[in-house]
Amino acid sequence: MKTAQRDQRAQQHWQAGLAQVRQRQWHKALQEFEHAARLAPSQALYRINQSRALKALGRLDDAVAAARQALAIDPASAVACRMAAECLTLLHRHAEAVDCFAALPADVPRDHDFHAAHGNTLFLAGRQREAIDAFFQALALKMDSALVHYRMGLCFMDLAMKEEASECFRTATLLDDGGTRAMALALLVHESRQACRWEHLQDDTRALLDAIAGAREDDGQLLSPFALLAIDCTPDQQRRIGALRSRSLARGVRPLPARALVREPGRRIRVGYLSSDIYQHATAVLMAELLERRDTERFEVVMYSHSRDDRSLLRSRVIAACDRFVDVSHDTNRTIAERIRADGIDILVDLKGHTRDSRYEVLAYRPAPVQASWLGYPGTTGADYIDYVIGDPVVTPLEHAAHFSEHIAQLPWSYQPNDRRRALPAKPPRAEVGLPEDALVLCCFNQAYKISPHMLDLWARMLQRVPDAVLWMLAWNPQAQRNLLSHLTERGVAADRVVFGDKRNLEGHLARLRCADLFLDTWPCNAHTTASEALWAGVPVVTVPGATFASRVAASLLRACRLDELVCDSADAYVETVVALAQDRARLKALQRRLDDERMSLPLFDSDLYARDFEALLERMADRAAHGLAPEALPAAGR
Repeated sequence: MKTAQRDQRAQQHWQAGLAQVRQRQWHKALQEFEHAARLAPSQALYRINQSRALKALGRLDDAVAAARQALAIDPASAVACRMAAECLTLLHRHAEAVDCFAALPADVPRDHDFHAAHGNTLFLAGRQREAIDAFFQALALKMDSALVHYRMGLCFMDLAMKEEASECFRTATLLDDGGTRAMALALLVHESRQACRWEHLQDDTRALLDAIAGAREDDGQLLSPFALLAIDCTPDQQRRIGALRSRSLARGVRPLPARALVREPGRRIRVGYLSSDIYQHATAVLMAELLERRDTERFEVVMYSHSRDDRSLLRSRVIAACDRFVDVSHDTNRTIAERIRADGIDILVDLKGHTRDSRYEVLAYRPAPVQASWLGYPGTTGADYIDYVIGDPVVTPLEHAAHFSEHIAQLPWSYQPNDRRRALPAKPPRAEVGLPEDALVLCCFNQAYKISPHMLDLWARMLQRVPDAVLWMLAWNPQAQRNLLSHLTERGVAADRVVFGDKRNLEGHLARLRCADLFLDTWPCNAHTTASEALWAGVPVVTVPGATFASRVAASLLRACRLDELVCDSADAYVETVVALAQDRARLKALQRRLDDERMSLPLFDSDLYARDFEALLERMADRAAHGLAPEALPAAGR
């Protein structure tokens, strides 16, 4: 066949492929593009379209190969470069995606979309400052791109430049009235709180709740349920946004064929965990000893991790405690689901929920007969493909069942495990951590986004009534520190009564915690791991539980330390309890001694007790499934 005829036939196949694309017939489109590429192997365009069809079919590795073939033919093809990078990004191979952009010759014209895509790839690869440069180049060509302003805000977030991030998100909300606006509003509220910039907080929060109320199904994937945890909203609002996002993430997912759970004599229950937090992270800190103390004769554990490797001792502990550790960092969600199915997992536990770097949509494929949410996300996911939320009688009381899309499964004490192997260092001199020796030290080491004007009002009232008290907080970022000090001064609190501690490793943090007298909790988002660290260090916590899971965690922890007397029923009672303890130092010291003396026998820190209770709960889930029974609420066994 002559070259001209081959080229003509190749073009005919290409045009036929485009027609199939318009009909969303991707298999047929791929066949046509492959014919075109074989007939005209020197044409990059046909390989680019082949890559596009492969991507649509979920064959991402093949799509990358086709895009790279196009680049080999035409190294100056910006379209092929973007296609290769996009597919690599979907495979979570972000460094390779950045390399694609870097390899493009400098003289190739770059438009707004190219710079925007380049910036997003740099951001995902952790190269935020370079990403900001790329986004500025994109904005120079199209200043009113709401999505680019939003993504630039994400970069400033990661650089701890909270005020700059807030301005980017605010700009995005002004430029868009759809999904990007809802997405930006959530982070505008969150980052304004992280910087403790409150002048527009009330209006921004109202705008966020209005946007959620009017959100459409198409906006679901752009919404941030996590942003609602720290603002005053109802459990119904949290469930609605969770459901919208969960349905959006599952759109287009075809669940795997159902698999029955079979309990055979001698066969262990296979439990799989899915997480990106298997490094020096709160989730790994909390669950390490639970994994180490599990019943290895009755339970087999597989960790499916898409975490970074920080080479920490903690990560090594978790890996060693599992029967198998499977790195799924570069796998697609479907590939992970198929791996879980092939491994015969009976109960799959997601440890992330609606938090950053989650892959919980893997559960939409229904790879395991029983699926549960636990530990990483303090609320309902809103997903109908998750059977259980693991909680306790405080964070998930049965009368709150309507707030959850999942069935409530209760542990007897607290839902939160703990690690008795973590350090309990000696208490340093107060002067070493910047504290006055004779003061009553009221501390709150919660992240800044959990602190609100209302909380500062209450703390100022306490400080006015307890003249020798100081307030000790963590310097999460310089902007928050500066703004908090200003807010407290406006409330009549002298600057010398406020102390900020620097960030430290866990051992150093636990050591200095022992210098505090009392931990002041926040709501509607409580201290979680931070509260259990305070209790471990012998520092009592005072809290007020609310209607949501996130607002009831500290009460759960106090119950598991038999300190229910520190759970208050109102903001006024919270202030009065702290003042009463400040005025009765003997009672306060007695509470501190109780934590110190009974630490290893308290249910919160009894890892063996927790492991037995947790495994008994998993066994109840497995037994129901094995008997062909649908999931139902599992109340806590009596204690």
